Amino acid sequence: MKIRKAIIPAAGFGTRVLPATKNMPKEMFPIVDKPTIQYIVEEAVKSGITDILIITNRGKGLMEDHFDYSPELESALEKSGKNEMLAQVREIAQLADITFIRQKEMKGLGHAVLKAKSYVGNEPFAVLFGDGVIDCDGTPAIKQLIDAYGEYGEGVLGVKKVPEKDIHKYGSLKVENLHDNVFKCTDMVEKPQTKEEVLSLYSITDRVVLPPSIFEILERTAPGAGGEIQLTDAMREIATTVGMTAVEMKGNRFDMGNKFGVLQANIEIGLKHPETEKQLKAYIKELAKTL
Repeated sequence: MKIRKAIIPAAGFGTRVLPATKNMPKEMFPIVDKPTIQYIVEEAVKSGITDILIITNRGKGLMEDHFDYSPELESALEKSGKNEMLAQVREIAQLADITFIRQKEMKGLGHAVLKAKSYVGNEPFAVLFGDGVIDCDGTPAIKQLIDAYGEYGEGVLGVKKVPEKDIHKYGSLKVENLHDNVFKCTDMVEKPQTKEEVLSLYSITDRVVLPPSIFEILERTAPGAGGEIQLTDAMREIATTVGMTAVEMKGNRFDMGNKFGVLQANIEIGLKHPETEKQLKAYIKELAKTL
């Protein structure tokens, strides 16, 4: 079945990057000249997604405004003959059929995904976390997972290896290599606190493709770590019964909910942007002499 819908959970407070997120959603942090959320939406669109649901909460109306038309700005650009900029602004509102819904209670990622049940219906769907940008020169990250879903079915996890000292901050997966960068996942644990709980250093990273059966599981999933409904707990049921596929994604991942991740994204993508690459490279070379 063709995957045409994507969910982007973007309701978090962004506490790791306060005070910037006091009034600005971390999903609107700029990377050179585009906000984080636009990179994620564009990745979905390039992967064949046509319908996107962005899950927000109070204070995140900036995202809705960004993907809407802006008559005043468009009129000003048109009058001043800035046709290239005008085309760029209008294109943002035409990227996909984008819908917004609020998560009125902060009950975890599983609860946020469950809000999408009526939107998704009875079809598989993609989930792209709102603070994770994955820059790929080749196949977009979520398309790598969509392709694996078409081959293996059930559910696909985008994964990366995590340093052993950091695995307690993430989920740990029990995996068996099938071929190349593709694995079979048969178990997972959220934020393992002891060495015995660690199943491997592979962890879910910002992208998953899920079957609609996840909603029925989420509806009966009890609150887990942090008193929240954990998506990992629901996915574990699928992994331990029918199994899931894990794909070690190709591409550079930037955590936009982390101060260093924000800096890293702007530097690395800035070094590839046609309007900034030469100037930024020269600046870094000069700056490096003083370090």
